[in-house]
Amino acid sequence: MNILTALLAGLVFGAGLLLSGMADPGKVLGFLDLAGTWDPSLAFVMAGAIAVAAPAFAWVRLRNATWRGVALQLPTSRAVDRRLMTGSVVFGIGWGLAGFCPGPAMVALGMGVGQAVVFVVAMLAGMAAFAWWEPHPAADPRSGQAAL
Repeated sequence: MNILTALLAGLVFGAGLLLSGMADPGKVLGFLDLAGTWDPSLAFVMAGAIAVAAPAFAWVRLRNATWRGVALQLPTSRAVDRRLMTGSVVFGIGWGLAGFCPGPAMVALGMGVGQAVVFVVAMLAGMAAFAWWEPHPAADPRSGQAAL
C-alpha cells in the first residue's frame, strides 16, 4: 500500500508541475533572469504551494502518526551549518545553470526531454559522489542497521 500511496503522490506532484509549466526549464530560467525578460510565474506557483502546504505542515505537527498509523519522523534540527549551506549553494547553482531541480527533471525525463537526461545523469552522479564522500553513520549493533 505504501508504494501505491507514493505513486499517487508522485502523479499528483507531476501533474501539478505540468499544469503550472514548471517542468519547462525555460520558465525557471526566465524567473531567474532578473535583468532580461523576467517571468514572475514561478513566484506565483511557489506562493500557491506555500499557501497549500503551510496549513498541512501545521496540522501534521499536531499528530504522532499518519492516517495509516505510521510514526511521523519530522526533522528536529533548525541548525544552519556548513553542510546545509554547501548543499543549498550546489542546488542553486545546478538549478540556475540547468533550469531543473529533481522533481521537474524527473517529469521532463518522463516526457523524453533530452536536457533532462543529462541533468538526471549528473544528479545521480552527484548523489553517488556525496554517498562516497560523506562519512557513513556508525552502525547500531542492536538493530544491525545504520544509526540515524
